[in-house]
Amino acid sequence: MGKKRSREDGKDAPAANADADWVDEDVDEEEDFDVLQVEFEWFNFDPKIDFHGVKSLMRQLFDVDHSFINTSALADLILSQPTIGSTVKVDGKEYDAYVVLTVLNTFVHREKEPMKQMLKYLTEKAQANESLAMIVDLLNSDKHIGLVLSERLINIPSEIAPPLYSMLIDEIEAAVEDKEPYEFSHYLILSKAYLEVESTLDVEKRKKKKPREEGTTFFFHLEDEIFHKFALAYGNFTYTNEDEAVSDSKRAFQEVGIKTAGHMILMEAGKLRAAQKAIAEHFKVPDRQSNLTRHDKH
Repeated sequence: MGKKRSREDGKDAPAANADADWVDEDVDEEEDFDVLQVEFEWFNFDPKIDFHGVKSLMRQLFDVDHSFINTSALADLILSQPTIGSTVKVDGKEYDAYVVLTVLNTFVHREKEPMKQMLKYLTEKAQANESLAMIVDLLNSDKHIGLVLSERLINIPSEIAPPLYSMLIDEIEAAVEDKEPYEFSHYLILSKAYLEVESTLDVEKRKKKKPREEGTTFFFHLEDEIFHKFALAYGNFTYTNEDEAVSDSKRAFQEVGIKTAGHMILMEAGKLRAAQKAIAEHFKVPDRQSNLTRHDKH
């Protein structure tokens, strides 16, 4: 499924069965369709290459509220810790990332502009949802919270999540062994969700139909539902610019649009490894793809 480049010498670091492509074995062989096989490659962050790709994915993560965060400064902060987290690409190192996963220490970076903005923003959003109330006290404490920032292009399969998190956990453990500030009490995963809403298109045509009920939450990152089982708290929050968040352009052969929302998941740090194993089992990711090689810092 992929491989990650070496931390030290820049050479390829082969993962087990690194050339394996992802194939759905449950697909009916008689169906008439084209299969596009893509080989994913994992890379450490490279400030000379990844600024625009990381910034773009962070803008996507914060959706219509991205203007409240200096995403340029956030990209710089992410790139300042190149051995923690990963990008995933398909065309080689020199191209923009399709996937980004990393973690930032909310306490260590609390005085830096993008973290200040994110802490203010997330605190305000958590205060508005009773199920997220405990997040407020944690973010305002002196605890070291790992803010997990995960985003990918919409068509990237969820099966990519288990190896990403497996590598992140290994990298964090290696950093802690080296006395770096990644020993967290909790992880706060920032994500996105959406609700189906009545489309504003063809309104006259459907006036007599029963109004669509709202309330069911769907997730852009399907692993979020597994993370919930290990969470202390989780819930949606409304975007400040929510009037811009209803999209008819995202309809797919349905008479509905979608309204996006932010989503937070709070987890004790010790639960992340078990959560990662659970999502690997859920998505039936074989060991040869989830047990990727880690390249420790020296």
